[in-house]
Parts: sequence; C-alpha cells; structure tokens
Amino acid sequence: MTTFADLGVDQDIVEALSQRGIIDAFPIQEQTIPLGLPGQDIIGQAKTGTGKTFGFGIPVVQRLGANPEPGVKALIVVPTRELAVQVYEDMDMLTENRATSVVAIYGGKAYEGQIEQLKAGAQIVVGTPGRLIDLAGQRLLDLSNATEVVLDEADKMLDLGFLPDIEKIFQKVPAVRHTQLFSATMPGQIVTLARRFMSNPIHIRATDPDEGLTQANIKHLVYRAHSLDKDEVIARILQAEGREKTVIFTRTKRAAQKLVDELQDRGFAAVAVHGDMSQESRERSMAAFKAGKKDVLIATDVAARGIDVDDVTHVINHTIPDDEKTYLHRAGRTGRAGRTGIAITFVDWEDLHKWALINRALEFGQPEPIETYSSSPHLYADLQIPEGTKGRIATAPRADSAPKVDGAGGDRPRRRRSRSRGSASRPDAAAGAAAPRPAEGGGTHDGGGSEHRDGTSTPRRRRRRRGPRPDAAA
Repeated sequence: MTTFADLGVDQDIVEALSQRGIIDAFPIQEQTIPLGLPGQDIIGQAKTGTGKTFGFGIPVVQRLGANPEPGVKALIVVPTRELAVQVYEDMDMLTENRATSVVAIYGGKAYEGQIEQLKAGAQIVVGTPGRLIDLAGQRLLDLSNATEVVLDEADKMLDLGFLPDIEKIFQKVPAVRHTQLFSATMPGQIVTLARRFMSNPIHIRATDPDEGLTQANIKHLVYRAHSLDKDEVIARILQAEGREKTVIFTRTKRAAQKLVDELQDRGFAAVAVHGDMSQESRERSMAAFKAGKKDVLIATDVAARGIDVDDVTHVINHTIPDDEKTYLHRAGRTGRAGRTGIAITFVDWEDLHKWALINRALEFGQPEPIETYSSSPHLYADLQIPEGTKGRIATAPRADSAPKVDGAGGDRPRRRRSRSRGSASRPDAAAGAAAPRPAEGGGTHDGGGSEHRDGTSTPRRRRRRRGPRPDAAA
C-alpha cells in the first residue's frame, strides 16, 4: 500500500489523517494526488465510497499553502446539502493544523452565520449551486480569486438540472484556474462540460481489473416481496448477526416517514432524512446516525450522496430505484473504505420490469428475484438471522400511548368522553345541582334513578333543565 507521505503530501496533513487512523491511500487517491498537487486538471472517476474527497481535497489544501491570505481561494461545488456537510467536515479535518478556514454554504439554513464566516476571511467554500449563486448575486460571495475549483458528484448535478447553474458559477471564477471534476459515472454531457471548462484534463478511472460494475466487496441480494410484508421482513433483517448501522431507502418522503414511525414502534433506534424535514432536523438525524446514537437511517435519494459513514453494514432498498445509477449510489453507502457490506433490494410485482433493466445493465445474472416472505427459510440463511426471530423487539417503547389522567391507565380519557357513569360527567353536576346520589347499584338501567340512560330521552331531560322549576322559589 502507498502512504500519503509517499505521495508527497505535507507532513501536517499526513498527521491530521493519521490521527484518525488514515495512513494508506486508496487507488483513486494514489492516482490523482500526484497529478493534482502540481496543478493538472483532472477528471476523476471511481465508485462511490472509494475516497474521492481526499483525492481532490488534499491537493486543494496543499496548493493554498499553510497560511493563505483571507478571502475565497478555493470553491468546491456539490449537488446536495448532505454532501456539502460531509465534504466540509473532511476539508475542515485536513486543515486543522493550518490557518486555512473552511465554510459550508447551502440552503435550508440562515444566511447570517454563513455570511459572517465569509466576512471573517474563509479561504475554502463548500456549497450547493443555488445558495452560491444567491450570495454571489448579492455581492456577499466574491469568487474572482477562486483559483481552485472542484465539481464533486457531477453526474448528480446533471440529474438535478444544475448544469445551467454550474455555467453561471464558472463565469464568476478566474479564467486561469486549477479545475478538478469527480464523479462515480461519466455521462456524455459531463464529458462535454469538462471540455468546455477544463484545460487539457487527464481522465483517471480507478477500478480493479477483476471488478465489475458493482463493488466486489458488497454482497447483493434481491427478493420479490409483498408490500404488506416488507416491514416485517425489514424488522427481522435488522436483527441479523453482525448488523451494525443500516440505511434504508424509500421512493417517497411519505413512505420514509411511515417506515420510521413503524420501526420506532417496533423498538428500533431509527431516524429519517427526507425533503419534508427542516434542514436542522435532517442534520440532527444525520449527526445521531454518525455518532451511533441511532443505528437505522431511513432516507430518500436526496441523501444518497451525503451519507459517508464507514461502518454501514447493510443497505436496504425498500422500493427498487428507478435506474442502475441510482442503485449504485444507494448500494455505495455500504462497503466503504475497503469494508464489506450487504445490499438488499425488494422488488414489487409491478416493478419487475425495472429490475429487468437494472439486472441487465449491472450484469447481476438474477432476472427473476426469488419470492420471499418474512418466514422464508432462505431469508434467515442468506442474512444469518437467528432462528425464531420476530419483527418486534421485546423491549419496544410505547411511542404513541394515550395520555394518562391519574395513573389509572391509558383508557381513562376514552371513558370520560363517552356518556359515562358517575356524577363527574353529568350535566347537572357541573351546574351545582344537589340531587341525592343513588344507592349503590341502582339508577342505571331500571329507569327510576337520576342517572338512568334508558328511561327518559336526552332531549326531554335538557328541556326540563333549561328554565327554573315551578318549586324553585320554595
């Protein structure tokens, strides 16, 4: 293995990496860092989870020097907020032994804090296209001295329709600059973009010779499952031997929220990340997941590019992705940094045609997913689920228990709302009537007591109480 010191990386950066146990470089880093340090434009292509961030981040930090002048000197553009946070954390770690300051610029958070960091002289900006253009348009972000420019996950920017925004950003940076473009896939439009805005770039594709389109260290399992049984199957998978952090992908925001509520009710430590949540809530969920306080994360594809957690052992596709590119990015949340992982995909009956296309594109050789239920023996064998496992943990918390009135149980409020027994719910009790209480056991169904429910109709009882009785004066 090649170490970062062997690649010519400065000692302070090597020390920052080694403090976190990062000593050896991955193939994409080994090939791009020696070219990026002297200023060669690079198109880097490698599977997700193979260390692309350090591949472009180390040259950027080292080229700025140990004590750069205040003001934006480097710009890293990413497609999503989650990825902006992840790249910011990596860049901040690389610069911890230097005077260089890093700021994350993305939507969903207040402008003030980001503007203050820019005014304080931050030299490296990591941001999403919309907020970058917004602040640049208000003349709060000056990119005229940004001689280091990086486009990360360029194919995702294409999918999200950010190419016009990228062109606007390139008009605001210097014409003479060092440009790096990194992506897991390289569609034709991205190649065209690179030709327009890069100077004689070198295209580096880091893959192993014996590796297919998917990562060799990820085990792929595909099941044809019934939608009404998926929650039970997932709950049993979450009790498999060796399972640690798990990411579950859903197609819609509503499905994500429904699943997290269901798993929490079953006793699992689950959180969600989807578009209906505020940015603050999404960051709290991600922080709890990274810290290990929660070990199950349910997400829509908006988060697929920003989950950079090394110890994710399982990825579950609750619903099949739309194409093979999305599948690769979902599955790439596990098996990161050289570890092994398992990717499990559920295919609904109506989505078999989608799976046929993905299977053909990724050369899985599984045209017919095996029909699977929560009690199927092959499910237990494939995932090492202990025999007898059920879909609910015994210590499951009662998340939505009814409020208790006096500790007597959760069904007390329901009895109070009905036409109940006892003087506490009688209309004349609230009015201060001094009628004597019936004898024990009487006046309920015999039609002769003040509390009877089947003797005199309710409307007639109300009319009798509406005005003063003739003998009230007496």
